Amino acid sequence: MLIQRFKSKIHRATVTEANLNYIGSITIDEDLMDASSIFEGERVQIVNNNNGERIETYVIPGKRGSGVICLNGAAARRTQVGDIVIIISYGLMTIEEAKSLIQSVRYKNVIGGDVVCLMPTKDNPNNITSMVAASIMFEIISVIAS
Repeated sequence: MLIQRFKSKIHRATVTEANLNYIGSITIDEDLMDASSIFEGERVQIVNNNNGERIETYVIPGKRGSGVICLNGAAARRTQVGDIVIIISYGLMTIEEAKSLIQSVRYKNVIGGDVVCLMPTKDNPNNITSMVAASIMFEIISVIAS
């Protein structure tokens, strides 16, 4: 079974440009992309801390070392230069891959984690969804406790 979970993010980035006349996407400095393991063409969610907007788009690389965070096209209407955003990417992975990803952040400054959208009433008779959620949460707690 594959689950979709948080893969990487750029936390509290400052929007440097908003280009209404460009066709879609978000332009991100390639150095920031490399540091956060976000890839060209990858689907991302952008959370605007200033106005609460959440949008999804895809990534195009910006000039390396420029620090550029530019919302393009229609997304430019949802943000302003200077806004603080969180850029989040998600991945489809097996439960074991998810556990491995969680363990890879051990000894970093992890302050929390969550399991979203667990619906025991919709689970199958073997409660597999509940067991997966419990297993993932155990890994998150283990990382925080270490």
